[in-house]
Amino acid sequence: MFFMNSNRQKHFRLNGSQSILLGFLLMILAGAVLLMLPISTKTGEWTGFTDAFFTATSASCVTGLIVYDTATHWSLFGQIVILTMIQIGGMGVVTMTTILSKLIGKKISLQARSTLQEAVSAPNLGEILKYTGFICTGTVIFEAAGAILLSPVFISEYGFLKGIWLAVFTSVSAFCNAGFDLNGAHGSFSSMMPYMDNPIIVLTLVVLILTGGLGFLTWLDIKRYGFKFSRYSTQSKIIIVMEIILVLVPMIYLWFGEYSHLPFGQRFFASLFQAVTPRTAGFNTTDYNYFSGTGILMTVILMLIGGAPGSTAGGMKITTVAVLFFTMISVFKHEKSPAVFKRRIKSEAISGAIAVFMLDVLITMIGAMLISKIEHIAFLKTLFESASAVGTVGLSMGITPELATASKIILILMMYMGRVGGLTLVFAAITRKSTGNKQYPADDIAVG
Repeated sequence: MFFMNSNRQKHFRLNGSQSILLGFLLMILAGAVLLMLPISTKTGEWTGFTDAFFTATSASCVTGLIVYDTATHWSLFGQIVILTMIQIGGMGVVTMTTILSKLIGKKISLQARSTLQEAVSAPNLGEILKYTGFICTGTVIFEAAGAILLSPVFISEYGFLKGIWLAVFTSVSAFCNAGFDLNGAHGSFSSMMPYMDNPIIVLTLVVLILTGGLGFLTWLDIKRYGFKFSRYSTQSKIIIVMEIILVLVPMIYLWFGEYSHLPFGQRFFASLFQAVTPRTAGFNTTDYNYFSGTGILMTVILMLIGGAPGSTAGGMKITTVAVLFFTMISVFKHEKSPAVFKRRIKSEAISGAIAVFMLDVLITMIGAMLISKIEHIAFLKTLFESASAVGTVGLSMGITPELATASKIILILMMYMGRVGGLTLVFAAITRKSTGNKQYPADDIAVG
């Protein structure tokens, strides 16, 4: 009997990937149930399960795609539920569970630590709890600072209590790269368009978005070594350089390609904000329906790239793109293996980057084609919405609220896969088995 129970326990034990998937799913379901209740809406009416489930998924996966305007449809209770899911989803369900366990004095098992390490992309298991504390402290500091900076603008417009609530909500949403806002008083689904050239709003949100998307491992290097860039880890160096490139290049294009008709001040703030927000914040200060096809495609690419690993941002991650780029360069130069900052990139990282890239692109394209066929909407618009879901961005061309149930379900699945990660989903479904030293004979296959 002892051996039977032991085997049964092993059989039902979840691995790290399965724990992450289940944690997010349970949070989404709990949030959907709460959002369905009459207390969650301003009219006191029940919300349909599909729309409540869509909103809960978007909040938990820090996406920002919405079917109802957050400010005008949801009551204060509903907004608190959404903000709670954004905070937990941004930091990660496993991270929040660990923090709560520490607060109540519960011992963290080795398996829980291993799952946490996988969830936050931590470098080693030994200091995982200390690293979790650093994440929690950093999150509180940045979100509080953001709320303080945003408060004067919102208080002057909405009054003290409501202004403070908007500042807190917006700061948390920005740092967690969620894209939810409470600016519906300016018009439904207006996002940050009323503050297009407001330097306090724009610059504060830009800093919060970039900070949340930079990754806590990078911030740990900054804390340890200050401005001594040479002492940073290779990953942190790649992230910082890529962040600079992925802000400046899109900003230059937007300056000359999309906003050349605007006055200097509006042109600068609009170009900066729309260069930053696609990775993967979801706020917007201009209407994407007025973008050219080139501008839309560039935004789609930025949404799919996303932020850094171990951050609040989604997407395939900028390190994935960097690994693919340096691999391409090494092939052009006939080098044996790619390298960056005088460090060789491991083959596991290369194969992982290829898998993530292919999976995200396939999911995005298939989702866009299905929604386009179901809704009879132009493919470029559905591609934009699909990339926004997979990259957990939240930017929209305005078609999400009008979608049929089938299309909403497709977006829900893409948001979920985008947040937990395609590879995490695959690893949870497929049992990993060691192949030992067995290898098939090699053969030549022509490519290119």
